[in-house]
Amino acid sequence: MAHIQPAFLRHPRSGRVLTAAALLLALTLAAVAGWACTDEDESITVYAGRSQNLIGPLLERFAEDTGIDVEVRYGGSTDLALLLQEEGERTPADVFISRSPGPIGFLAERGLLAELDDDVLGLAPSSPSSYWVALTGRQRVLVYNKELFDPADLPTSVYELTEEKWLGRVAFAPTNGSFQDFFTLFRLSDGDDVALAWLTALHEGGAPVYPNNVSIVQAVARGEVELGLVNHYYNLRIKVEDPSTPSENHRFADGDPGGVTIATAIGATASGDKDVAQKLIRFLTGKVAQEYFGQANFEYPLATGVELEGINAQPPGFIDLGEFDRLGTSLERTIELIREAGFEP
Repeated sequence: MAHIQPAFLRHPRSGRVLTAAALLLALTLAAVAGWACTDEDESITVYAGRSQNLIGPLLERFAEDTGIDVEVRYGGSTDLALLLQEEGERTPADVFISRSPGPIGFLAERGLLAELDDDVLGLAPSSPSSYWVALTGRQRVLVYNKELFDPADLPTSVYELTEEKWLGRVAFAPTNGSFQDFFTLFRLSDGDDVALAWLTALHEGGAPVYPNNVSIVQAVARGEVELGLVNHYYNLRIKVEDPSTPSENHRFADGDPGGVTIATAIGATASGDKDVAQKLIRFLTGKVAQEYFGQANFEYPLATGVELEGINAQPPGFIDLGEFDRLGTSLERTIELIREAGFEP
């Protein structure tokens, strides 16, 4: 009998992620047919930069459907990428799942990931390097308190946030991976000088700093801060739990760097079992898993041929994954600039 076992289990950082509807969906996964069992002697070790209460039900379903024993190590994507670098060929990991492209690009650059087969690369948007595929998308938005603002009065571009009108009013999380990915893409497109000047202006203007997206959304809902730069789904999750919350998402204009959609990603380790790793990649880019991500966490499905409607419909602003390939090689410079601007990442 296949089983799933947390390896070196860490408490997930995301707290209460799944809504009642999402938990029902997770239970429903166990009843959906479609994957044939395989050799019960097969096993897979997953290093997961996504939280246990989000990715855990999918990994359990994969184990049940395939007969493959699954062991999981949960943690922050950057921490796990650094661990993989330290372990090198000794790592037990077969698969790395990353919350953002930066950590997986870091591993690809150092030769720690295997090139995926062409048929796997075609399952979803993939990096030109052939080392990883995208799973879901998370758009950067400006969360605001609707009791304080008419959306027509909100900025349409991230560049406007350094205008005197907005200085000191927009919170962000410089230590958060999604902000660092956004800032890396921003500086790659506009140059280090422009990006540093923008971030320095926010610092000197007294921008409120929070540890993560959740705390920003909660602060905006409480009226503690007026606006915040976050990923889109954090506010959607809070509004499901409490529809009366006054926080709302505001999208920047199409094509604005502030509204980029950043991919979550998955790859096979260079020293692991590539065949079994690709079985998991095929499963997570399949319709059942993609719909689960959309319904459980309001993420945008990116796998080929999978589309959702309503708030889960993929938004405009998805950047060419060729840019994402550069995130892993640019993260160190991003952190240097964040420190130079006066923040401690």
